[in-house]
Amino acid sequence: PKPKPKPKPKPKPKPKPTKTMDSFISDLLDSPHFLPTAIPAVLFLGLLWFLRPRTKGGNSPPMVTSSPVCGIPLIGPMIEFGKSPVKMARRCYDDMGPIFTVPIVNQRLTFLIGPEAQEPFCKASDDKLSQPEVYGFMKPVFGPNVVYDATRKDRMVQFQSMANGLRVSRMKSYVAKIERETRIFLKDWGEEGEVDMLHALSDLTILTASRCLHGDDVRENLYREVSKLYHDLDQGVTPLSVFLPNAPTKAHARRNAARKEMIELFSKVIQNRRDHPDQKHSDGTDILSIFMDIVYKDGRKITNEEVTGLLIALLFAGQHTSHITSTWTSLFIATNPDVMRRVLEEQDAVFADDPDAPMDYDRVNQMELLHNCMKEALRLCPPLILLMRKAMKDVPVNIKGRKYTIPQGDIVMISPSVGMRLPEVFTDPETFDPDRFGPGREEHKSSPYAYLGFGGGMHSCMGQNFAFLQVKAILSVMFREYEIELIPKELPEIDYEAMVVGPKGDCRVRYKRRKGTTTK
Repeated sequence: PKPKPKPKPKPKPKPKPTKTMDSFISDLLDSPHFLPTAIPAVLFLGLLWFLRPRTKGGNSPPMVTSSPVCGIPLIGPMIEFGKSPVKMARRCYDDMGPIFTVPIVNQRLTFLIGPEAQEPFCKASDDKLSQPEVYGFMKPVFGPNVVYDATRKDRMVQFQSMANGLRVSRMKSYVAKIERETRIFLKDWGEEGEVDMLHALSDLTILTASRCLHGDDVRENLYREVSKLYHDLDQGVTPLSVFLPNAPTKAHARRNAARKEMIELFSKVIQNRRDHPDQKHSDGTDILSIFMDIVYKDGRKITNEEVTGLLIALLFAGQHTSHITSTWTSLFIATNPDVMRRVLEEQDAVFADDPDAPMDYDRVNQMELLHNCMKEALRLCPPLILLMRKAMKDVPVNIKGRKYTIPQGDIVMISPSVGMRLPEVFTDPETFDPDRFGPGREEHKSSPYAYLGFGGGMHSCMGQNFAFLQVKAILSVMFREYEIELIPKELPEIDYEAMVVGPKGDCRVRYKRRKGTTTK
């Protein structure tokens, strides 16, 4: 018999293809349940992360996790902070007290509000609360090894040179320069007219600064070039620059080109001064002359690039603050008839012996009411609304009898805009009242850190005396020459969206030459 044929084996079922990680992720992302599940999970994990004990003792500042602007935890505070850090800081102060932390993306911002809370910020050294760590985004503007990018030893030499340029002996010579520039500038105003005070005082401030800082040769021959390049540098500092200072934007490209041209321009000026020391380039009191002679502790001579960077840094520090402060001061005085009357009476008294006498350092110092008007304008409208440091180590603070520890790595902030409008510090804080600084009241002396118009402590602005001198000298000439009247019915709002905060809106004034005055 024939053998039976072997039955054909049944085909094995094909194995199901295993999913790769890419296909798994793709299916997960395509799932209609992914986003509704993932977003709350991420927010929850983020909330747990930020709410974790951040110091060994568990006494870190209270965390802001919610906001009336948006009900989503963590997202709400970020949106609120982006809209107005000043309004948010004030709300959190009212709700949580003088110390609190705001989580922004992967960073914690710890605020200190009020004189007692601001004290440790103002007194701490750089090894505890560091400036260079938070202002490093200015390196593309100032250049390498300048101010915040310099080593501590080099930075101290640079600051000492700046301080030498702002000594009383030099500032006495600046008064005549500022008066001269102001009178030349006002010649173009004529007998009467209208002018945008913010724009006018911006132009005048940079003219006077150039005369004092750069010297006669730069002011007379290169002012237009310097002014244009400074404008491009200034416009190259945007909110994006704080986080991505080298992002490939048009503003950053113009900034970089302007800085390169500025170095070339000042290198020629420096070389010409060194090649022709017998020629009269300036009267020798300008700060450029001081910077050119800097020698570091290790014997290195300063480079032309570093000299240029220091000049840019000084111009940045003074230009915005001075022209914004002079604008606010003039507008506040113009809208307060009684204050204007008293300011003019003070001017008459200062020049009583000779109404046509040139201004000098002593006369400027006698303008106490004008001084207090400027101080009050700075209290109400400080150009710098936030001052920052980075905690390089855990920082213990004691506020209202409670002990807190600011964790290492936090960005620590104070807000002059909030701190100087607290009713427990300044009486009727929303009102322009220059007499609050006068004899018998002196509200700014209630605490060493109640008034922060120029910062406070070891890092307070070293140019504040020059700023008072510059603004008072300009406004003294302007008020003696012209009657000033604000055209809009109300003062402009404060532009809290700007990098350096000034007036937002209509700053036009109507001016008319005072009887009996003539342009000198």
